Amino acid sequence: MKKSFYVLTAAVLLAGALTACSSGKGSTATTAAESKTEAASSETTKAGDETKAAGDLEKIVVGATPAPHAEILNAAKDILKEKGYELVVKEYTDYVQPNLALDSGDLDANYFQHQPYLDQFNEQNKTNLVSAAAIHYEPFGIYAGKTKSLEELKEGAQIAVPNDVSNEARALLLLADNGLIELKEGVELEATKNDIVKNEKNFKIIEVEAAQLPRSLGDVDVAVINGNYAIEAGLKVSEALAVEDAKSVAATRYSNIVAVRSGDESNEKTKALVEALTSEEVKKFINDKYDGAVVPSF
Repeated sequence: MKKSFYVLTAAVLLAGALTACSSGKGSTATTAAESKTEAASSETTKAGDETKAAGDLEKIVVGATPAPHAEILNAAKDILKEKGYELVVKEYTDYVQPNLALDSGDLDANYFQHQPYLDQFNEQNKTNLVSAAAIHYEPFGIYAGKTKSLEELKEGAQIAVPNDVSNEARALLLLADNGLIELKEGVELEATKNDIVKNEKNFKIIEVEAAQLPRSLGDVDVAVINGNYAIEAGLKVSEALAVEDAKSVAATRYSNIVAVRSGDESNEKTKALVEALTSEEVKKFINDKYDGAVVPSF
């Protein structure tokens, strides 16, 4: 009986020892597996977060005409990316559609026009678009046609100017600033040919559609040409006979603006866009690329 008791006790102890060893080994394996799973899960989460961060850039959709506006916007893309935004530039070749697209909500902003044009568009189309910031202006220049200098202009010389109201006024102001004509006092940006009070050499002011002015150079003595059309025609502002002064009424009034819907002037997207476009990097891009044909307003 005693011998049986000892045998039974030994068997129980042996079983307990085996069970303890088995439990310890299983626990260690389970812990290792769990750690491996957690590590893999952590890596997956980290990778997922990185993918999310890379693909989570918020879009800013901006309408623009090709040159120089779309080019300037593209120069701001990397700056906006650093701010967490993907800039999408939609190009337009007319001045109506980008405002209609902005008004309808298809765009977050547009960049192609000056304030006088926007004011006129709002009045005619019952829209409520506003300026968020002035970015640059494109100086008007007087370019040589058949006559190669302003001093050589003869009696009755032909001078071509834009035929739309706001740009014709701007052209007449430039002619007046250079002593070719004299305008009625105080007319400024409302000036028309009827406001010329002094024209000693009887210059003939020829009104031409603005986009056609570069093509008219061979037919007139000189032409006053909008900056964007001069750029597109390959004319260099540095070769112009005269250029608007940066501090002139026209230069400040006709700065090209970022337009948005009323109420969006201070939202985060607009602020990021304006900050990028008025950065030192973009200013350098404008100055280097356009050689005075486009001038920062900031």
